[in-house]
Amino acid sequence: NTDLRHIEANMFDVMTGRATLDDVILSAKQENLWIAPSRIAMAKLEVSMVGELDAPYRLKDRLDEIDDQYQAIIIDTPPTLGLTTVNALVAASHVIVPIQSSYFALEGTDDLLETIDKIKARPNTGLKILGVLVTMFDRRTILSRQVSEEIQGVFGDLVFSTTITKSVRLEESPAHQCSIFDHAPSSSGAYE
Repeated sequence: NTDLRHIEANMFDVMTGRATLDDVILSAKQENLWIAPSRIAMAKLEVSMVGELDAPYRLKDRLDEIDDQYQAIIIDTPPTLGLTTVNALVAASHVIVPIQSSYFALEGTDDLLETIDKIKARPNTGLKILGVLVTMFDRRTILSRQVSEEIQGVFGDLVFSTTITKSVRLEESPAHQCSIFDHAPSSSGAYE
């Protein structure tokens, strides 16, 4: 049953060669939006690919098979700099740098920018930073506003004017296995 394969297969299966992207891509409720779901099993991916020469290129190879079918492909990675993120950076043409508006946010950003520079030096020389996105912004706190101003001071014109605000509804939507547009369409997380 094809529907069952869509439910069971995920990006871990694609990255390990057990499924193709066509096996896992699901149509979302929004028109012209498709999703390739992942699961916590992706945390095991790095262990399973250790020592494999093609490890940093797995996602790029899979996306090359389907890239002419879509206008844009957005790759969302966990906030780590492991092999999953390296795969995304090798496969991408552009990167959006998310920075939480919290005290230690810029420290982690230095590591990400260094990784981007390393990827640009060899496996993906065409990689460009599209912009910087301030996330977890809480306009009620002075600290959040100060960090946002500091991010603006460091990155200047690269900072998007849109911010992702801290929102309970936004945090709830993954638990309900739906987008913010389906879970709470009138919430600040859906329209800001």
